[in-house]
Formats: sequence, structure tokens, C-alpha cells
Amino acid sequence: MRCALTRVVAFHATHQYPGSAAHGHLYQVAVTVTGTLDPVTQMVIDLPTLDEILTKAITTPLRGRHLNDTIADFASGARWPTCEAIAAWCWREIADRLPATSRLERVRVAEDETLWAECTGPT
Repeated sequence: MRCALTRVVAFHATHQYPGSAAHGHLYQVAVTVTGTLDPVTQMVIDLPTLDEILTKAITTPLRGRHLNDTIADFASGARWPTCEAIAAWCWREIADRLPATSRLERVRVAEDETLWAECTGPT
């Protein structure tokens, strides 16, 4: 049986669009991983392993940072740090770090309770 597990992490960061002032958000990133339940642990993925991946890939590098400067994709100004683009970046940072027994199903990035974007596959 395939099951899914979602973990949410949060970090404060700022971003800026052309012609606007820099502003900050408390970003919330929900990561959904699927897999077959381990017969012994009854888990899709070991939660401390997932937490370590999310800490190294997302929260540590982005917490308290200006995303335009921190994420190379946005540094040139050719791409904007929208929710959609941040979700795609998170996907690329997480997918290859997961154990072979797990699969990244969805990454959801929310700027606040009224705006979020989801990525459901490689970009």
C-alpha cells in the first residue's frame, strides 16, 4: 500500500519584484512524500531523516535571507522569486536527497494564509 506523509517547515525571508520594495513573509513549505509503508516501522520515511533533509535543503539556507540574493535562479533578475518559482526551487533541492524508498509527491509554498503555490513534478 502506498501512503503519503506531509511535513511543514517555516522560515522568515524577504524577496523583491522589479519595481517594488523588498518585503518579507513567513514562508511555510509543505512537503509531501509518498512510499510503501515499511513493514517494521509502519512509516513512509523516517521522520528524523525527512526533517534533516528539509533543514539542510530549505530552512537553514533560506531563513532570514533575501531570496533574490540567496537563490542563484533569482540573482540576475531574469526570474522573479514568486511562490511558484520558490516551490520549483524547493522541489529541485529536496527530490534527489530522499531515500530511494520514498518519492516526492508535492511541494507547497505559502507566503501567507491567502497565497500559495504547488509543484507536483520536476521542473
